[in-house]
Amino acid sequence: MFTGLVQGVGKIRSLENDLYQIDIDSQAQHLICHDLEIGDSVAVDGICLTVEKILQGGFTATASPETLQRTTLGKSTIKQKKVNLETSLRVGGKIGGHFVSGHVDGIGCLIESVNKQQSWEMTFSFPSELKKQWQEYIAPYIVSKASIAVNGISLTIARCDSQSGEWFTVAVIPHTYAQTNLSLLQAGDWVNLESDILGKYVDRLISHRLGKLPQEDISLDFLATHGYL
Repeated sequence: MFTGLVQGVGKIRSLENDLYQIDIDSQAQHLICHDLEIGDSVAVDGICLTVEKILQGGFTATASPETLQRTTLGKSTIKQKKVNLETSLRVGGKIGGHFVSGHVDGIGCLIESVNKQQSWEMTFSFPSELKKQWQEYIAPYIVSKASIAVNGISLTIARCDSQSGEWFTVAVIPHTYAQTNLSLLQAGDWVNLESDILGKYVDRLISHRLGKLPQEDISLDFLATHGYL
């Protein structure tokens, strides 16, 4: 479990097949490496990976077939790229973002990034070839003011397509923009997305309680009648 508050960045590169090496930037090593142990979980661009071998200033980890299929890790043709890093949440630790499991739902892509006076407004949608994945795993949980993790960063949805959930916009403060790999994104670049885990549980509960009615049959009046509001 993570919070979506990135501790630093590093570089990831493929060693062989599904084995990867993550080299942590020197300014973040004291935050991530000082008590890192084999078997620990680290969020790498929002992907929960298990430390298998500790290196000088980094570690290695193996990605499962499901991880490669669902995330940018299995789609990237770049031999080495910058990634956001966060170690797992400790019991009693501060939760400054939101609960992030590190289980990526799917892939989005950057549509545009606009520099506003006090923030960057970044809009994401789906890569055309991954529209089905988006519609099934991401679109149902795109809600204005809800939390979402973009490359492991806890962000709040500022605006979205409330009808189909085909796009959303987040406002990124200058500190987050500068200290993560969001500043490196160009229009069309792919990112890992994980929607709010609370929304998934509520959706699961309602679908069972209401006999798995299609979403369009559920209105605010219907939810109030059945005790959900």
